[in-house]
Amino acid sequence: MISIDTLRPLPVSTDLPDRNARLREAAEKLEATFLAEMLKTAGFGQSRGAFGGGVGEEQFSSFLVQAQADEIVRAGGIGLAESLFEALKERGDGTV
Repeated sequence: MISIDTLRPLPVSTDLPDRNARLREAAEKLEATFLAEMLKTAGFGQSRGAFGGGVGEEQFSSFLVQAQADEIVRAGGIGLAESLFEALKERGDGTV
């Protein structure tokens, strides 16, 4: 049986700028995914009438919605990525 005393936390990488860049990228991707789901729920990317693009438009509309969400995040987003980044950074640094 494994004793709790033998478990130690993983060492924190000394390459902090690279680690922070990866954390920020992950947080921005998560915010973009969240925004894409919100945009889909709001009806973005759906055909608006008789002159819609048909099956092709339906198949590729998710790419348009994801691109719009990515641009929203690039323009500053809704602040979710920053909150996630700070939470991940604190958790990884062992600080609270």
